[in-house]
Amino acid sequence: MKNRKAAFWKSIHMKTDIILAIDRYDRHFPFFDGTLEIPDTLALNVKQVGETSSERDGAHRHKRMIQEQAFDAAEVSFSSYIMAKAKGLPFTAIPAFPRRLFSQTQMYVPLNSEVFEPSQLAGKRIGLQSFQTTLAVLAKGDLQHEYGVDIKSITWVTRANETVAFDAKPDWKIEYIDPDADLDTMLTEGDLDALFFSRVPNSLETGSARRLFSDPKSACTDYFRSNGFFPIMHIIAIKNEVAEANPELPTLLLELYEQAKTISETYLNDPGWSQLPWARMAREEQTSLIGLDTWPVGFSANKYNIDQFISYSFDQDLINEKIPAENLFHSSVLAN
Repeated sequence: MKNRKAAFWKSIHMKTDIILAIDRYDRHFPFFDGTLEIPDTLALNVKQVGETSSERDGAHRHKRMIQEQAFDAAEVSFSSYIMAKAKGLPFTAIPAFPRRLFSQTQMYVPLNSEVFEPSQLAGKRIGLQSFQTTLAVLAKGDLQHEYGVDIKSITWVTRANETVAFDAKPDWKIEYIDPDADLDTMLTEGDLDALFFSRVPNSLETGSARRLFSDPKSACTDYFRSNGFFPIMHIIAIKNEVAEANPELPTLLLELYEQAKTISETYLNDPGWSQLPWARMAREEQTSLIGLDTWPVGFSANKYNIDQFISYSFDQDLINEKIPAENLFHSSVLAN
């Protein structure tokens, strides 16, 4: 294996600076701390760019990549990327997915709400960061397909900040509010019946809101056992012009993600690695419930997950036809 890798690096003639914009997750530490084996044929300039929060190199990573093409490669919203590809925007991708979430942990209701089951959300008002935010698309799709809720009966209250422009069909009830509106305040003041949010709202911390599922861990475990995957949130997109000028780059970046995964998986071998006192035991519990490898890298290992999300996007009229999963990725990485 080591000799094959050495031969692969020697075969690369690329010598260029590549700007990669990613967030600061633990699985990305190897990109920042120098532990990756990056060949001298590649000068990788890794930017720490947040999405909803500003990191070392700024914020609003998704829009900066998809709307402005500000980076050579970047971690972006899976949903917005699919919409961008459907519109023919000049991007390709590798099957590395740096962010994943279960929708069941991200559904919130006011503390005094009488809603305790997903079925009770039919006909309600639910807040979203945007209609196309990946977590929003996943949660809407799960609400429909996992819990049998008519999602067109719901009024979706969303801030007017869509990354990829689209025209909503008239049978959807979408209420756009000010881009700076505070959805969390709207939830606690009774303007929303629920909030589907990709972060943790302050109201949960202050005790004025709760998760919809009383036992979200069990709900996630049931979902995983039924579907067989931890849902994808983000993908690594590459500008077409960069991939065309550097045809080895997609394979190289995928290899670096595989390296980073191998390295980051060792962190919790030390029970004192995290500030959380029971982090190691939490991993042991996770392994017993749903297995250890919930972050697979590669196309074939993620195809069912990808296909389901494409179906959700189509059902929600974010794309006009179902895109074959293969079309989302650079041809050189499909065999992985």
